[in-house]
Amino acid sequence: MAVAEVKTKVTELPESRVRVEAEVPAAEVERRLQQTARALGRDMRVPGFRKGKVPPPVVIRRVGREALLDEAVKESLASWYVGALDAAGVHPVGDPQLDLGDLPAEGEPLTFSIEIGVRPPATLGTYKGLEVGRREPEVDEQRVDEEVGALRERLARLESAERPAEQGDFVVMDYVGTLDGEPFEGGEGRDQMIELGSGRLIPGFEEQLLGAQAGEERTLNVTFPEDYGAEHLAGQEAQFAATVKEVKTKLLPELDDDFASEAAGFDTLDELRADIRAKLAEAETRAIDEEFREAVVDAAAAEATIDLPDHLIEGRAGELWDRLMRTLGRQGISKDAYLRISDKTEEQIVEEAKPDAERALKREAVLAAVVEAEGIAPSDEDILGALEHEAVHHQNTTPEKLRKQLEASGRLDEVVEDLAARQAVDLLAEAATPITVEQAQARDKLWTPGKEREEGAGQLWTPGS
Repeated sequence: MAVAEVKTKVTELPESRVRVEAEVPAAEVERRLQQTARALGRDMRVPGFRKGKVPPPVVIRRVGREALLDEAVKESLASWYVGALDAAGVHPVGDPQLDLGDLPAEGEPLTFSIEIGVRPPATLGTYKGLEVGRREPEVDEQRVDEEVGALRERLARLESAERPAEQGDFVVMDYVGTLDGEPFEGGEGRDQMIELGSGRLIPGFEEQLLGAQAGEERTLNVTFPEDYGAEHLAGQEAQFAATVKEVKTKLLPELDDDFASEAAGFDTLDELRADIRAKLAEAETRAIDEEFREAVVDAAAAEATIDLPDHLIEGRAGELWDRLMRTLGRQGISKDAYLRISDKTEEQIVEEAKPDAERALKREAVLAAVVEAEGIAPSDEDILGALEHEAVHHQNTTPEKLRKQLEASGRLDEVVEDLAARQAVDLLAEAATPITVEQAQARDKLWTPGKEREEGAGQLWTPGS
């Protein structure tokens, strides 16, 4: 729905809240009513009309205008709500309080109001020339060893072993699981290859296969964890009748020049290690660059004045929880399963998210203030450049086509605002003065490189991501 279809009036309230009074024109209400009637008419049987061909006026007479309008409003309110906020130009934080008036008479507009928290304004302090700690890239030789080890693992081969299975071996086996003597769904496997010591299976399963030989049959007794993904198995005691078919041992290639050639096409092992070291340093430099950008924004926020009421922090923490649930849902993980695994309540998780929520709100507020103070306005060229990456991942489209689609759907402003925030970060980072970690600590700075990663912060929002 186009933003212009909703008329709005905004009233500022105390503590970074606003009331948005919205009016949906009568023509738009009628369009949605007809749309709902048309959809319902596809499934109605009315004498004199073919199925699926019942016209909206007939549907309205038979069902009743008020009942259909009520359904149409329910289906459309979410888009009208978004359209009202877009038209009002507010940046909502937390859950809204929605007040929907009576259903309108024919030819009348629909009115509703929204009260919601909004992103707080920031009064900028010093934001250019800030001194911010920046660590130097370091590549530990242990990390190089780990990368070389991973290459060796990928080139390893398995060979049959005529001996009892040991830790690190692979066992090829058939098994059938039972609960109280009855087989259960998903408890049977044929020609399964299991790495002993991997820890990927139910606790106790792999350990009971140590010492087994090809042709041996064993009964494995296990207890499924309380937080096991399949709820009907969680906490249950089970038995697995296992038949070992083969024991295989892993043979790693020798660490020599031949390995370097086979693994990555280098003449010598030293050349391979040097290449790995250079790539690790490059990745470390990119990570430091991102850390520094975030640190500069946080330093500017520390210099600014931002009134951040508790309800905004709570609202954003709730949004972070909802976002996490949507992500987990796409991965097939339910809220109840996640709470069992984390051994926390929803309230505890939301409370723990408050520091991240506060930091994110301060960053957004200060960047919006910098955009306004500096008059940052992304050009058409900037916008098309930002859309180029997305266009590559869509068939038969171009940045120009994407731009038109976003503009038609009323979403282009979001892209422009995000791009402006990134340009504000660029401006702050370019104007900042890097100092050593030791200097930052000596000056009692609020941020030192690496601190956020240790505390799990900086994962909620990164303007350059």
